[in-house]
Amino acid sequence: MGAKTSLLVYASQSPREVLTDRPTLDREATTRLAAALFPNDELTPIDDGCLWDTFPAADELCVGVLGAVVVIAAHEFSLDRPSELPVHFLAAGPSRTLYLHAMHSVVDWCAFAHWRDGTLVRSLSVSPEQGVIEERGARLPFERPFWAGEHPAVDPEEEPEGYPLPFHPLELGEAALHAWFGFVIEGFSGAPEAPVEVESVPLLRFRRGSRRRTTAAPSVAAPSAGATKVPRAVPVAAPTPPKRP
Repeated sequence: MGAKTSLLVYASQSPREVLTDRPTLDREATTRLAAALFPNDELTPIDDGCLWDTFPAADELCVGVLGAVVVIAAHEFSLDRPSELPVHFLAAGPSRTLYLHAMHSVVDWCAFAHWRDGTLVRSLSVSPEQGVIEERGARLPFERPFWAGEHPAVDPEEEPEGYPLPFHPLELGEAALHAWFGFVIEGFSGAPEAPVEVESVPLLRFRRGSRRRTTAAPSVAAPSAGATKVPRAVPVAAPTPPKRP
């Protein structure tokens, strides 16, 4: 499978701390939220999943309401520019603090973003072929060692021509998973032990079928007063850099 994610997380507390405590899955609230977020889909429950299921097929959806944290995995979140997340996702969750995480091992690309009270705090998208696709906001503490060259993608003695970035995007993506959510998929060099066991965090899985499309906006909660409104944008195509060395 490789390291792949397409993940959106709402949180009113530290998601890493909440997930470490093995929160209970609220099945009824999860089903209601899934229907609200994806009103044009006919959702059919299938076998339960867990945090391994962070990159579902296009016709599947994984969701979990886990106390103060909501985890959603769907193909809509694989955006070249995370800042272009459709606005109804920003307004829909029980918390105005959001994290987006997406990566794909076939194309060595990763992207992540963080919003607080409707305002974009940080967004980054990188690949070896296209370099920095998007970078907005200040670099986060877990990023800085990567930008400083402490986690090089290749050994300069073995690859004298070097690498287009001072790190491998997938390793930075794994570091973001570790820092924000406390779990990893394949890990990264020098990573401390991840406190969250992915099998211990259950998610509901749904098959996505088509409803009759309407032009009405999804019925979701309105943004809190004073929140920055983000214009609706159309996702761009995924990058196609070379395979991981």
